[in-house]
Amino acid sequence: MKNKDIDFGYTSAHARKNADAVLPEIQCWPNQYKRDYDIKIELPEFTSVCPKTGLPDFGTITIEYVPNKLCLELKSLKYYLLEYRDMGIFMENIANKILDDVVKACKPKRATVTGVFTPRGGLRSVIVARYGKQK
Repeated sequence: MKNKDIDFGYTSAHARKNADAVLPEIQCWPNQYKRDYDIKIELPEFTSVCPKTGLPDFGTITIEYVPNKLCLELKSLKYYLLEYRDMGIFMENIANKILDDVVKACKPKRATVTGVFTPRGGLRSVIVARYGKQK
């Protein structure tokens, strides 16, 4: 059997699982500065679960953004990110969902969410999702 003939059993339901999950609201506070500046937030101990195998995934999530009128409140962001711990969701959906929820919460001028995931089967996945006009 050739590799192209192998069916790994992934379905569109696996691919979409929890991509639209409703998570705790990320709260914000008023930005005090009119000039552009960068904010970088790292969570080096991010965990989630593969929606097909149920095995844990580990990685580092980095959120970088240029605030507009609001800044992310870190305690609510931490509670939001902890919701992924037992959630079955693909790595690609994680980065994009976090970006969507950050943009919804604080409406930044631009934002990037990067997920660097621990190698699985010798392959490291790095997912980068971007919003707004980048530098």
